[in-house]
Amino acid sequence: MKKIPMRRCLATNQSFPKKDLLRIVRTPEGEVKVDLTGKLNGKGAYISKSLEALELAKKKKVLSRALETEIKEEVYEEILKVING
Repeated sequence: MKKIPMRRCLATNQSFPKKDLLRIVRTPEGEVKVDLTGKLNGKGAYISKSLEALELAKKKKVLSRALETEIKEEVYEEILKVING
């Protein structure tokens, strides 16, 4: 039986299978990107693919704290595009 990797959503604090979450990465160069492959190099943070989680993450600034950098509005807009499909 294969083990399913679990990760915790920063906004909602709930555990989900890794494939159900969005990974946001701060690259070694300091850029913040949405990692759709799950393989980008750098410090990663996970949030669930829901509007509620995005709103919470934005309001509480959990991504800024987790990635130790300022998150630009363009990153939040890109996350919104991925959530909406």
